[in-house]
Amino acid sequence: MFIFDSVKREKVKFTPIKNDTVKIYVCGPTVYDDAHLGHARSAVTFDLLNRVLRALRYRVIFVRNYTDIDDKIINKMKESKKSLKEITEYYIEKYEEEMKALNVLDPDIKPKATETIEEIIKMIQNIAANGCAYTIEKDGVYFDTSKDPLYLSISHKDLSDSQSRIEENPNKKDPKDFALWKFSKENEPSFPSPFGEGRPGWHIECSAMIKKHLAYEDEYQIDIHGGGADLLFPHHENEAAQTRCASHQNLAKYWMHNGFVNIRGEKMSKSLGNSFFLKDALKIYHGEIIRYYLLSTHYRANLNFNEEDLLSSKKRLDKLYRLKKRIYKVKVSSPNKEFKEKFLNALKDDLNISKALAILDEEINKANETLDKEPKNKAFKSQTAANLKFVEEVLGIGYQDAYEYFQMGVSEEEKREIEELLEKRSEAKKNKDFKTADEIRDKLLKRGIKIMDTPEKTLWEKEI
Repeated sequence: MFIFDSVKREKVKFTPIKNDTVKIYVCGPTVYDDAHLGHARSAVTFDLLNRVLRALRYRVIFVRNYTDIDDKIINKMKESKKSLKEITEYYIEKYEEEMKALNVLDPDIKPKATETIEEIIKMIQNIAANGCAYTIEKDGVYFDTSKDPLYLSISHKDLSDSQSRIEENPNKKDPKDFALWKFSKENEPSFPSPFGEGRPGWHIECSAMIKKHLAYEDEYQIDIHGGGADLLFPHHENEAAQTRCASHQNLAKYWMHNGFVNIRGEKMSKSLGNSFFLKDALKIYHGEIIRYYLLSTHYRANLNFNEEDLLSSKKRLDKLYRLKKRIYKVKVSSPNKEFKEKFLNALKDDLNISKALAILDEEINKANETLDKEPKNKAFKSQTAANLKFVEEVLGIGYQDAYEYFQMGVSEEEKREIEELLEKRSEAKKNKDFKTADEIRDKLLKRGIKIMDTPEKTLWEKEI
């Protein structure tokens, strides 16, 4: 497999640190607000990576964290008059519900910063013992970037850039230095430590969670560190620096970053006021459609959000489900070896989703052509079902019942009405009252409801 390494800025052959085990850490959300499409894109990107590696028979240990103590959360506490626990638990629960809606696999480990305080303190002590930290009175403990000769080797950041996102503080030795531990202020959550009551800085949290849950005692602690492109600097740069100074190890062998989600040509962000919340998108579109849409642009490219492309994604997904209807409830055999190999080979090339989806489209077209000629070919139907099951496992799409998929967007109340009408139609047919049965069918057709009688029951779908 080949992946694009953000540090080397090129595609490289992926070789795990240890045999067939792959340890991945992805930066999760800071839980003070609802997730937006940028969060969703990162989650779907690394879910795809996780699935592909598993399909290639690697043993994956996948960790995605929650930042549950941070300046933004504290500001939310002041605004809402709610406790840290109330805020973070609420948004974690919402985030997990939305990830489930997107069919994102649950991580193997979901650590929280507040559950890693002991490890954070120990790491800061190691950094200080190695001469890479200093204290600013009534402020906090800071990392001294001048003591790390490899600082900026991860991001290659040009700090003359006005968008460098360096935290202003005139008391720091160097503008690049960053907080490892912030001393407590009145009415703010805090934890006891040898440095004084306070709370961790943002960057140290991830380094400590990686050390606690994943780290090898090798040159590299983990195989892959991932996240959005906006995290490359300062967050990932600072993580890597403090890990080098604390343990004399490199944090990750490979670094992967997904592109931005843009709305009206601007990067999606709450500060710009153009954040499209995932919860709002899920009110209009099923999570599978959003997932397909987020998948369909290569993960490193910026995604320019628009509803036209979202609807195009739905049409491509419709074709898959039309094929699923043609092989409804057939026995699943084994996927076609050639198709499986071609499909995985595309994704082994830095998750080349465009090529993989083109191969899938071609397979769907070929399957429909064969079924037009041989509608009763059970062996072919069985293999086609296996092909689609394989796609479901790798891409996380095509997992719904073929008929229920085409009922998306129909309210529960309308579903009950349709089922009641179908019940009456069934009774009419039993009583050989075909006139009433036809009237009910026509009534449903006028509402855009298409029905199909099967030996088991009458199925229906909402015409698009």
